Amino acid sequence: MHIRRTVDCEVQSANDGCAIRQLLHPGAAPAVLPYSLAEARVEPGARSFRHKLASAEVYYILEGCGVMHVDAEARPCMQGDVVHVPAEAEQWIENPGGNTLRFLCIVSPPWRAEDDTRME
Repeated sequence: MHIRRTVDCEVQSANDGCAIRQLLHPGAAPAVLPYSLAEARVEPGARSFRHKLASAEVYYILEGCGVMHVDAEARPCMQGDVVHVPAEAEQWIENPGGNTLRFLCIVSPPWRAEDDTRME
């Protein structure tokens, strides 16, 4: 068993501009994982950069509301929603609300810097 406390995970700036905490990643976990798990935040009025991942990604919205953009489609999302982003899809999320947008990101295969391309 492995337990990791979110508060013990360093806040970093992701390639897409979100503030993230890498919660589980094969490079840092004691077990081999087929995915990575991070918590991300987008402050009110902000958005992530347009980017593409070589891996598929799932967002699970924990708090707040946003607008998720995947390729040419944009849809609102809110607490409790799950968003699937196919591999190689252009994506970004914006927070038009008044509260922090907080969500989990599950990337499979696990996130790697060389697989994350910023489009702007």
